[in-house]
Amino acid sequence: MIEVRNLKKVYNGITVVDVPTLQINKGESVGLVGNNGAGKTTLFRMVLDLIRAESGEILSNGEVVAGHEKWKDYTAAYLDEGFLIDYLTPEEYFYFIGGLHNLNRAHVDDVLTGLTDFFNGEILKKGKYIRDLSKGNQCKVGVAACLLQEPQLLMLDEPFANIDPSTQFRLKNLLKDLNKNKGVTTIVSSHDLNHITDVCDRILLMEKGVIIKDIATSSSTLNELEAYFGVEVAPSEKES
Repeated sequence: MIEVRNLKKVYNGITVVDVPTLQINKGESVGLVGNNGAGKTTLFRMVLDLIRAESGEILSNGEVVAGHEKWKDYTAAYLDEGFLIDYLTPEEYFYFIGGLHNLNRAHVDDVLTGLTDFFNGEILKKGKYIRDLSKGNQCKVGVAACLLQEPQLLMLDEPFANIDPSTQFRLKNLLKDLNKNKGVTTIVSSHDLNHITDVCDRILLMEKGVIIKDIATSSSTLNELEAYFGVEVAPSEKES
């Protein structure tokens, strides 16, 4: 589904992304991990044609992303609150997104009803503008708007960072269902190694713009990543 060829991005003489080749197949669940400044978000933004590369190209379903439009019909992404329209209420925003995808209000309402547990009573019918919501609740709005679009490709940047443990659990279940039962290709970045290894079948480890490991998730993947990042985990936690 996604193919990267000789991709390079440079800021102020420093190469921040350098990916000679990468293939993400349709239906894969891929996690992207790395320290701050590793190039994860820059790579995401390049896949979405928000940033242009110095060289190389990204293809989605065989079409070059840069300067083309077809990929937008089946791609949904939430990277940060900049993707939202903050002077709208969540309901207004959802109806707006639905309208862009030719969904009537009844259809939007049906989808939102299915997300009742995920919203946990904190999003709808609160009379708040999106700008007045917490970061975690803004993330819920962004993820829900992605799901409204029924995408074939879903990209989320640090979706677990600002949400409470209950919502993290619900989000993981949503992502697993989308991938396993609906065949959605998911690409998720996270600093939380437990979450990312739980929801993704393949892990890409980035460092200084380079993908240095491409790992098929197994029972040893979490320990391998913890060893790389120098994470100290108590024996009882490793056994649980």
